Amino acid sequence: MTKPCIIIATFSPKPEFYDEALAILKDITLEVHEEAGCELYALHEEVNGRIVFVERWTTTKDWHDHLTLDTVARIQAGMKGKVIADVDVMEMYGVLVGTPEQGAL
Repeated sequence: MTKPCIIIATFSPKPEFYDEALAILKDITLEVHEEAGCELYALHEEVNGRIVFVERWTTTKDWHDHLTLDTVARIQAGMKGKVIADVDVMEMYGVLVGTPEQGAL
């Protein structure tokens, strides 16, 4: 697909590892911003204790390429044993409604 790829990736760290998990994700975020096709890689904290990336990639290929890079491997290694469940990843593509300022992709 050539339209922008939107990803929501949710991490559920064990409470005792929350700060460590957040630090790992924060450290890698700036590197991901430099990856080809990365338009948005924004880290968020949910009120229920989960950590969420909202991502926008220029194309699906850019996102798939990202998944093969060292940054993702380091996230996976860093989260080992620190999360309650595997990362939940949602892959989405925008539906054109309104203007770009209103969220139309």
